[in-house]
Amino acid sequence: MTETIAYISSSLKDIYPKSEISSMTRLIMERICGIPPHIYFFCKEKILSEQEKERIRMIVEHLKQSEPLQYILGVADFYSLEFEVNPHVLIPRPETEELVEQVIIDHEKQQGKILDIGTGSGCIAIALGKHLKNAELFAMDISKEALNTARRNAKRNGVTVTFIHTDILSPAKAEADIPFLFDTIVSNPPYIKESEKRDMEDNVLKYEPHSALFVPDKDPLLFYRHIAKFGKKKLKRNGRLYFEINAQCGNATVDMLRNEGYKNIELLQDLSGKDRIVKAQL
Repeated sequence: MTETIAYISSSLKDIYPKSEISSMTRLIMERICGIPPHIYFFCKEKILSEQEKERIRMIVEHLKQSEPLQYILGVADFYSLEFEVNPHVLIPRPETEELVEQVIIDHEKQQGKILDIGTGSGCIAIALGKHLKNAELFAMDISKEALNTARRNAKRNGVTVTFIHTDILSPAKAEADIPFLFDTIVSNPPYIKESEKRDMEDNVLKYEPHSALFVPDKDPLLFYRHIAKFGKKKLKRNGRLYFEINAQCGNATVDMLRNEGYKNIELLQDLSGKDRIVKAQL
């Protein structure tokens, strides 16, 4: 195993930072060789099979092309759950775990309907369903492929979610396709401005779905505005709205929600100190 670890490191040293190579190596060893991270350092003398070595060689070749490891492995961890991921859905991010955590804190032991808009892999809705046993979960997306992935993830994690295919940017259609009133709406919609592409890594730009990432520079609140207007029709009185946001657009998002008539608006920072979550009440 020591030889294989050295091979991974030498093959990727000119492409990835040392710390990232180290974390990827531990994940590869866990997924391919069944070595949990907490015993990784005690297993370096383990002899790998030829099949394991070949699978690792194939993974390294994909990594050299900047393909995300989660797509190569086909799975990603999120909120202590395992999700299938593929190029039709975004890879779940740690910041989104903080969004989920906020919703769970505010809804513990409460009943009601929760809608996840732009569900992608289903990670938000499924994580909420796993922890909010009294809630009824709904999730929507414009991508049929994403919804198929989300359905498999709900089954994988033993969570019941009602998935709906519709387009939040087509208000009449979304309102007709989702004939329910909700206690809570949560969303991590596209929020990266087109001009921010120049600062992004190839593993995101080349492989993750751009439709789930980017918005026009001239209208960075495109999805938030539509969701806020949708919420005014589909949220119950005093219903709550939760957004993950672009750190550059925190105050603008707050102002938009205030102008739309929402109250008790809060702008929250993530663990890095960046504006990341906005929550509000109708």
